[in-house]
Amino acid sequence: MFTLVPSQFFNPAEERNTLAEVAELGENDVVTHVEIPQYDAVLIYTVEGDSSVYVPEIYRILEALPSCPEYNKILCSIIDDRLYLGMAQGNSLILANSYCVKDFTTAEYYIFLAMKTFQLNPEVSVICWRSKLGAEDEMSLYRYFKSVEQL
Repeated sequence: MFTLVPSQFFNPAEERNTLAEVAELGENDVVTHVEIPQYDAVLIYTVEGDSSVYVPEIYRILEALPSCPEYNKILCSIIDDRLYLGMAQGNSLILANSYCVKDFTTAEYYIFLAMKTFQLNPEVSVICWRSKLGAEDEMSLYRYFKSVEQL
C-alpha cells in the first residue's frame, strides 16, 4: 500500500494517519516514507516483512520515469498480478498508481483508461516497461502505441 503526497503537506509524525486515510492498515503494519525530489513529493508506504531496505515498485517506476523518451512519459511494470503505472508530462507527474490485474488485457484497460483521463494519444506516445514483457503482449501494445521500449 502506498500514497504520494506533495512535500509541503508531508508531516513525518502523521505518515501512518496519512496512509490510513487512503488504505486500510493492519494493526502491525509498519509505515515509512521516502522522498521523491524530482516530483517534490513524498511516497508513504507499508514495509513488507522486516526489511528496512524495501521500497515498493512504484518508487522504482517514479525513479525511472524521467528516463522515458518523449514529452509524454508512460512507464509500467507488472509484478505479482499488479500493474504499476507512472505517467508524466515533461517534468510534471500526472499519475502514480497500481491496479490489480489478472491478465495483460486488464492491464491494457487500465493503461488506456489513464491515458484517456489525461488526454494522451497512444498513437503518438512511447510506452516503457520495467518488467519483462512477453512477445505477444509487446505486439499487442505495438498496435496502439508509436513505440514500446524496455527500460
